[in-house]
Amino acid sequence: MGNSHFMWVEKYRPAKLSEIVDQKEIIGSLTSLLKNQDEMPHLLFSGSAGIGKTTAAVCISRQILGEHWKDYTLELNASDERGINMVRDRVKKFSRFAGLDTQIPFKIIILDEADEMTSDAQTALRRIIEDTAKYCRFILIANNISKIIAPIQSRCAVFKFTSIPEKDVIDHLKVIAKKEKLKADEKGLKAICDYAEGDMRHSINLLQAAASLGDITEEHVKGAAGLSKTKDVSDILKLALDGKISEARDKMVELVKVYGMSESDFLKYINSAVFKTKHDNLGEILEVIAKYDYRLLMGSNPEIQLSALLAELSKFGKK
Repeated sequence: MGNSHFMWVEKYRPAKLSEIVDQKEIIGSLTSLLKNQDEMPHLLFSGSAGIGKTTAAVCISRQILGEHWKDYTLELNASDERGINMVRDRVKKFSRFAGLDTQIPFKIIILDEADEMTSDAQTALRRIIEDTAKYCRFILIANNISKIIAPIQSRCAVFKFTSIPEKDVIDHLKVIAKKEKLKADEKGLKAICDYAEGDMRHSINLLQAAASLGDITEEHVKGAAGLSKTKDVSDILKLALDGKISEARDKMVELVKVYGMSESDFLKYINSAVFKTKHDNLGEILEVIAKYDYRLLMGSNPEIQLSALLAELSKFGKK
């Protein structure tokens, strides 16, 4: 996203392990693993969303690979591109390109949402991990570790990240609020925590959304979390029905990426927004939404599917 530096999540993303909120034991263990880099095993990070797994992976790669970390780190999202062939090709190319520099011990491959891979794909991944062992280390990231096959788990040092306690989320939000010169009251910050349920990324996105309404008060947080969302979704629906597909898509991507609205929530909101339009083709439109709901459930790429949904809605434009 072109405006990523406007996103506080990116602006305040920790660059060093020591800056990560909480996860003290994990950070301790990882720091000692980094002392002897040659013997660093593959890593598997598990735990719920927005609590530092991917950030920790990137910090490790920065600390091991130094200023060239971007050139020697491959970040893949296993759920985006379901095919193991894509993973295999990208990893093969990456592990081959250029002889290893003397300054770096190995290349690092960060595989996010690894638990979304089928077990066949994971079996293939296990081979890739073995074949590239000499010059690559994998950091696998999963929300649900029980979906990772045993042979992969046993090849990795496993770290279970825990949800961030409310007090620590609030303290961290206060630090950001201060840097952004925001007035924030306890009730407002508490409301953010209630919505975000230990998810730091969601908390920071909500803080930013609430700040666009003024001070961080309970009222503004509620507005940012609920009302503005449903209104935005109605706007997106209207744009789509008016045939303005790319505008609708930009707004949808912003809602999902910047404000962290989940794709399934987006469909829920658009579903209720459709009823309010009292559209002539109500039944058909609802069927279209149901179809995309099912596709997302089956694990298709959300951004592609939601874009297709908007394109399909435009066919129902006002006659």
